[in-house]
Amino acid sequence: MAQVAALGVLTGWGESTGALPADAALAAGERRVVALARPALDGARFRRATRECLLGVAAVEAMLRDGGLGREDIRGERTALVYVTAAAYGASNLAFIEAASGQGTLHFPYTAPSAVPAEVAIEFGLTGGYVILIGAAPATLDGLWQAATLLARGRCDRALVLAVETFEECADLYARGRWLSRGPLVEAAACALLVPGGVTVTETEPQDGDLATLARQRAGETLACEPLVALALARDGGRAPAWLTGQWRGRRVGLQLSVLEQAASA
Repeated sequence: MAQVAALGVLTGWGESTGALPADAALAAGERRVVALARPALDGARFRRATRECLLGVAAVEAMLRDGGLGREDIRGERTALVYVTAAAYGASNLAFIEAASGQGTLHFPYTAPSAVPAEVAIEFGLTGGYVILIGAAPATLDGLWQAATLLARGRCDRALVLAVETFEECADLYARGRWLSRGPLVEAAACALLVPGGVTVTETEPQDGDLATLARQRAGETLACEPLVALALARDGGRAPAWLTGQWRGRRVGLQLSVLEQAASA
C-alpha cells in the first residue's frame, strides 16, 4: 500500500497546477516548445551541472515546500529514488557532441541519464535504493509501481518518484519528428513523495477520458512528467484514489494510486 504525501510540479507555465492554463495548445500559440528557465541554485557545484540536473533538484525542493518538509525528512538510506525521463538526456548528448567539435566543454559523465538522479542524491543526501527508467508516461507509472513495491517490501520508508523533461535544446529534432508526440511540448520537472498507506497500488486497464487527457489539455505534452501532473490535478479535484493512464509508442498502462488531499509530513 502506498500514497502520495507531497507533490512538486514545475512546468514551462510556472510552479504548481495553479499556473497551468485551461488550454495549453491555445496558450502556447505558435510556440512548439514552452521552456523552463535554468534554476538559479546556490553552490559552486551547480555551476557545472546541466539544466536538467538543476530542474531535478528544483522539483524536489518544490515537493518539500508542498509537504511542509525539510531536507532532513528525506535524507539517508531509508529514502528510495526513482527517476524517469524520455528526453532530458538529449540536451546533454547534443552539448557533448558540440564539445567534441570544439563548441563546448560538457564532460562525458553528464551525457548519462544517471546524471540527474546523481545530482539530486548528492544534494539531498539520498543513500537508499534507486531505479532509473527511460520512457514517457508508461515508464513513470512503472516507476510509481516500483516505488510502491519498495515500500511494501520494507526496502525503504519513503520513495521519491522524479521525472524531468527538457526539449528546447533539441527543438529542431522534435520538429522533424513531430509525429512522435502531440504539441505543444512543455518542459517540466515533477517529484512525488510516496509513503506507506492509502490503497494497494494496482495495475488497471487503461481508462479513456481520464486524468491523462486533462493533464495533456492543461499542461501540454510533458512525456514522463504527465502522470505526476495528473496526480496533482487529481489532488486538486479531490479524486482519491487516482486512476492514471499512460501511453507511449503503442504501449498503454493503467495504475490506481492514492493521493492525499492536503500536504502532510512523512
